[in-house]
Amino acid sequence: MKTIKEITTALKAAEEWQDWMKEVAADERAGVQKAWLTWQKRQDKKHQLLQEHQKKVTFDLSYGGTDTFIAGVDEAGRGPLAGPVVTAAVILPTNCEALVGLNDSKQLSKDKRNGFAKLVKEHAISYFIHFQSAQQIDELNIYEATKQSMKVSVESLSTKPDVVLVDAMTLPITIPQDSIIKGDAKSLAIAAASILAKTARDEYMEQLDEEFPMYGFAQHAGYGTKQHLKALEEFGPTMHHRKSFEPIKSMFS
Repeated sequence: MKTIKEITTALKAAEEWQDWMKEVAADERAGVQKAWLTWQKRQDKKHQLLQEHQKKVTFDLSYGGTDTFIAGVDEAGRGPLAGPVVTAAVILPTNCEALVGLNDSKQLSKDKRNGFAKLVKEHAISYFIHFQSAQQIDELNIYEATKQSMKVSVESLSTKPDVVLVDAMTLPITIPQDSIIKGDAKSLAIAAASILAKTARDEYMEQLDEEFPMYGFAQHAGYGTKQHLKALEEFGPTMHHRKSFEPIKSMFS
């Protein structure tokens, strides 16, 4: 009879059901049953992620067959007081099982987002990330600046998409498109774009933090936290702050 440690180790390494697990399921030792329950929960989670993945793939394929190039588009950073708004457009291969577990960027940890960003870049047929500066946001307004940035991202793809799926926005493009509310939770392509936009913006704000350490950009990414508002009162805004956003707007009036 195998020891509890040996069985636990074997279960940790097992990705699929195997015949020897019949004995494990029938083993009444508490340690074995605990390890068996953990394995079952892991399998349930894996199955759930596969179902969610397939649901997103099916959603995207509803806009065309396997030969249709579907671009997902999303943004990061519409709400902050500082930094750019970043948009991304992504065309993925059909299904793309390497991205099982990919979800709305806000639902994932930083490490998972970075891991998925790397996978998206490795597997995407084409992708493009665009940064729209604070100056452009002030000049155009945040909605228009985001829309124009998304347009650039789509039109800069090396492969022209047949259909564009945009997260809650309609773009000034001639390519057929659909605006999807909460698209990053429904479409794999939009979720991939969400990940690229979010990780690219976070990296940018971390670099900005090195240049302006007193504002704490690495912690709040430019959002109006107490820490950020206090720094604004003490040091005033930088060139990276959005002058059309309150309370910065009032500082200049």
